[in-house]
Amino acid sequence: MANEDKQFVTEITPQDEDFSRWYIDVIKKADLMDYSPVRGCIVFKPDGYEIWEHIQEELDRRFKETGHRNAYFPLFIPESFFQKEKEHVEGFNPELPWVTEAGGEKLEERLAIRPTSETMIGHMYEKWIQSYRDLPVLINQWANVVRWEKRTLPFLRTSEFLWQEGHTAHENEQDAREETMRMLEIYRDFVENYLAIPVIVGQKTPSEKFAGAVDTYSIEAMMKDGRAVQAGTSHYLGTNFANAFDIQYLNRDNVREYVHTTSWGVSTRLIGSLIMVHGDDRGLALPPKVAPKQVMIIPIGPPKTRDAVVGRADELFAELKQAGVRVGIDDRGDIRPGWKFNEYEMRGVPVRLEIGPRDMENGVCVLVSRISGEKKVVSQDNLVEEVKAMLEQVHNEMFERAKAFREEHFYSVDTLEEMKASMDEKRGFTLAGWCGSEACESHVKEETGATSRNIPFEPEVTKTTCLVCGEAAKHTVVFARAY
Repeated sequence: MANEDKQFVTEITPQDEDFSRWYIDVIKKADLMDYSPVRGCIVFKPDGYEIWEHIQEELDRRFKETGHRNAYFPLFIPESFFQKEKEHVEGFNPELPWVTEAGGEKLEERLAIRPTSETMIGHMYEKWIQSYRDLPVLINQWANVVRWEKRTLPFLRTSEFLWQEGHTAHENEQDAREETMRMLEIYRDFVENYLAIPVIVGQKTPSEKFAGAVDTYSIEAMMKDGRAVQAGTSHYLGTNFANAFDIQYLNRDNVREYVHTTSWGVSTRLIGSLIMVHGDDRGLALPPKVAPKQVMIIPIGPPKTRDAVVGRADELFAELKQAGVRVGIDDRGDIRPGWKFNEYEMRGVPVRLEIGPRDMENGVCVLVSRISGEKKVVSQDNLVEEVKAMLEQVHNEMFERAKAFREEHFYSVDTLEEMKASMDEKRGFTLAGWCGSEACESHVKEETGATSRNIPFEPEVTKTTCLVCGEAAKHTVVFARAY
């Protein structure tokens, strides 16, 4: 490899040297985003936004398959709405930006810029729901929200971010709880089978649940620095918001009752997660199902054969595109192939296709996997099937590698001292027993900087004693430092 090719990669800080610096280097160099002049807000560049579009398309399809429809609610929320659900306003108040003037005049009532839409949607549902015949209401919103974060990190924690929020209303607790778990499973399946990120599914502890929820459930993912990201949440809200906004319906016995509601969401932090889970010292490694370009074709060879090779590459491009593969071609003649190889590896393109004059003669081309580096000579006659098979293989290898990494960095501890030693010496998650007291949970955070991520539905081992007080454990909990 020429020095200029090596230099291209050395501009990325190695993960082991400084993971945060690596992350910033990669997202800037891969051209996913840029900083805006407003603190904590980013500009999504086309490649970064296209990843979100693919996430959106697939989730939207799944939501509609389960009977949900999209709507849109206002960005501005009257302050009085937040006063109606006490726990909710206390949970969000520190992060709320307020509009106090508009059109040169002071507003009679301050307007919050939406941090989430339970209050606005609760207000509307009170108008829309009259009888059991109006239920269930199954609505999703694709929107932006604002939470004025003190510490920000592109994609993972920004003052403004993009997300979807589902809000549903049901006749009874059973229906609402079934909806809560149905959406949690959609998230789990999507993140594992579309983004190739293994997750831990479970229930949040009371101190970590959504402000105003009865129960919150989450999927938690491990990044390559051992930290956790909450990759999605689903909340059973009970009748809390129905009481606050007087959302009542006439039941089948002609008696007025409060509806049971749910909310659930994922956001653009999924983009940050897939970068941190799959990326390496060469840059991005994008899951094939959301990669803006799944295959990049690079014609190779001396100038005298160039036109013929590029001509054939164009034909292969058209064939792959026709088959639904997101494919690109880099036929620039003034840039060395080695530089191009590094460029598209750094951008995370799952499969590279190389074709030169000798390949043309033999009716073959070379496929190279971004994950394993495997080079496979394939017949041009069978190209579409071979490319699709390699894309599937790349996805599976990404998932298995991420799962193996998580297993290697998952520790079972019995005492707080063990957890502290584990956190200080290693990166990763710890599994421990917890008695259920908030004091013990807070003590873990004070001593280790780790928070409870969730109470997993299927823990690998069941703990019997609380790691802090030594009393009988009510729950087996995953603890980790988190973004």
